[in-house]
Amino acid sequence: MQAVVNGSTMPVLEIRLDQGEAVITPHGELSWMSPNIQMSQTTNAGGGRGGLMNTLKRAVGGGGLFLTQYQAQSGSGLVAFAAKVPGHIVPVDIAPGRDVIVHRHGWICGTPGVSPTVALQQSFRGGLWGGEGFVLQRLQGQGRAWVELGGEITQYTLAPGQTMLVHPGHVGMFDASVQFAITRVPGIANKIFGGDGIFLVALTGPGQISLQSMPVSGLAHALEPYLVRDGAVAAGEGGAIGGIVGGILRR
Repeated sequence: MQAVVNGSTMPVLEIRLDQGEAVITPHGELSWMSPNIQMSQTTNAGGGRGGLMNTLKRAVGGGGLFLTQYQAQSGSGLVAFAAKVPGHIVPVDIAPGRDVIVHRHGWICGTPGVSPTVALQQSFRGGLWGGEGFVLQRLQGQGRAWVELGGEITQYTLAPGQTMLVHPGHVGMFDASVQFAITRVPGIANKIFGGDGIFLVALTGPGQISLQSMPVSGLAHALEPYLVRDGAVAAGEGGAIGGIVGGILRR
């Protein structure tokens, strides 16, 4: 298996599979593939983590009830996955004792031994997070996963007990050894939630955290004033942007 990330602003992950090799993805992530790639649906991500409860946990975390497996038949094949927003696609090695937590829509694909499940689901009042609340996925098992992060990536290595307070949308990925908690920081009037204070995520070491500069929700809300209710762009702004942003807002 050989994986290459092509491009810069809107990268594409291309994976060349030898005969019999496979990757798994959330349903519908495919961009293009060679004709000898066989697609099949599964509820088991591998690594011995099947069953109804694990399937439901994966769906809550953003992975979907069904996963799609892409396997090369009759020789080597190619499968590609394009980024959905400007940013980066990064590889992550998963192993027993080294789980990784990623944002809800971060996991693109992985080798069959990687199993996604829910790490946290926290509801917020108001519509700032698109009505979905704050949801994180845990990638566990053994193998390699590829994760999409929006915008630029800033990484910190937190010492034991060291804490970083992060806006929920900017949480991209972090080691499972990092503790996380929702906290309300007083001092700023918040017109969406009412009263004083804003909700932030407290990430406490030890471990590495990767923060993203452009969350999908931030991009959508920045462009929302230029859209009308049906997802089309206001007069004079161009229909292509309306279609793109309308799709983001419906996610």
